[in-house]
Amino acid sequence: MIFPRAVALLAALFALPAQAVELKVFSGNGSRAAVVELTQRFEKETGNKVTVDFAVNPTVQKRVEDGEQFDLAVLNPPTLDTLIKEGKIKGDTRRVIGRIGIGMAIAADKPKPDISTVDAFKKALLDAKAVAFPGDGASGKYFNSLVDRLGMREQLKDKLRPMPGEYNVEVVAKGDIDVVVVVASRIYGVPGAQLVGLIPAELQTWIGFATAVSANARQPEAAAALTRYLTAPGAEPFLRQMGMEPFVE
Repeated sequence: MIFPRAVALLAALFALPAQAVELKVFSGNGSRAAVVELTQRFEKETGNKVTVDFAVNPTVQKRVEDGEQFDLAVLNPPTLDTLIKEGKIKGDTRRVIGRIGIGMAIAADKPKPDISTVDAFKKALLDAKAVAFPGDGASGKYFNSLVDRLGMREQLKDKLRPMPGEYNVEVVAKGDIDVVVVVASRIYGVPGAQLVGLIPAELQTWIGFATAVSANARQPEAAAALTRYLTAPGAEPFLRQMGMEPFVE
């Protein structure tokens, strides 16, 4: 869906530079759909080239701490704040993009189970032959703890399938596994997968996404422009389309 007014608002904020530059972005997997959409629009509107490298937050953190070069990062706030304290990222460039809850996905050609209540969600898990979730990252850790909170560890022990952050919704899309529970924004843009819905409010947690410029950015001005672009009011329709909602801490 195109949002002409939103595009105009964003374009007005970022004039085409005299000389295009290349930016390297490190991003967590949870915000993948929104980051891909907005960075592609940023490229068209500014002439800059943006390369995004996605991984789970712990992997991105290690790569940054190991000294890999990048211009800006999109991570959950606790991870980003740790890197700011370590001097790897400029704290004065930190901006919050939005937040998203945990959702369930199934193959696009399968009927959606009811997950509107706690009991319905538990039944959907029990009815599945296998349940995927990220083996690393915030949403995977939360779901793992939720299994214990619901007292379902024994019932689900043979069904749980921890998967790489880069490949968990995809296994459902291909029909290899019945359902996946993951941060809902990760589900958008995966061909063959559909969002069943967010898990019940009583069980929900919100995962935030924030951005900031690397302390050693090769293109600090363009990187700062991209952080502003990702968090500008005109980005809100795109964020909502990708399952995220704007959020101010």
